[in-house]
Amino acid sequence: MYTQERTAMANLVVGGPVAVNSYDNAIVAALIENRPVMLVHAFNGGYLRPAELKEASHDKGVKLATALDSATKDAEGHLWYITPGGFFGQRPLYFIESAAGQVPPPPAGVVGAGAGGAGVGRGDDGAPKPQRRRVTVHQEAPKSAADTVQVGLPDKVGDKWRGKNGAPEDTQLWVVTVTPWGGITFVPITHPDAILGFKDHAVTADSEVRLTYNWGGDFTGTVINTFYPRLPNEWNVPYHHVFT
Repeated sequence: MYTQERTAMANLVVGGPVAVNSYDNAIVAALIENRPVMLVHAFNGGYLRPAELKEASHDKGVKLATALDSATKDAEGHLWYITPGGFFGQRPLYFIESAAGQVPPPPAGVVGAGAGGAGVGRGDDGAPKPQRRRVTVHQEAPKSAADTVQVGLPDKVGDKWRGKNGAPEDTQLWVVTVTPWGGITFVPITHPDAILGFKDHAVTADSEVRLTYNWGGDFTGTVINTFYPRLPNEWNVPYHHVFT
């Protein structure tokens, strides 16, 4: 584990059951400060990015990329927000939102609606928040072949990627579980026995993100998937040394 202090916060419990110590400021920044981070996989160092970066795309998924090309970087396709979305019991819930293709809020003084007619949310400072596309899971995942994910606004994704109970966010809320070695694992509340994984359990370049049953196994492997939040300026920081 890291030994140096990197933030002023110590023993900050986020998402439980493991305490986030002050050695990993990227987790703190992602979950508390709502700063965009890269989600880097523990197994091969690839990062998550939407398959389609444009704001008009709502029916495409997520893939694992191993090279950060300039087009992805310019579009902020390598960055994600882990946005608070309420509670499930005493467990905080989060949205996984892409920084790519976000719709800016309307100009000041415009009483309007967000994309699709939904009201524009506002932050704690009262400023309108941008409309960001969220990672959404299929209602029947991971049972069917349609167990991929979609990155889109709540009212723009396919019917089977919307909540069964009339709340579109049902299929977009995640429990973020912090691992003992400073990574995070995503569990959708609609499928608590599943985790964010990859098609055919293959953690390779361009692997398609899907839900997969949590059968147990090694956190560094392809069954339990651990991602390390990395701030953009920490992209070159080695992460695999936490296993030594």
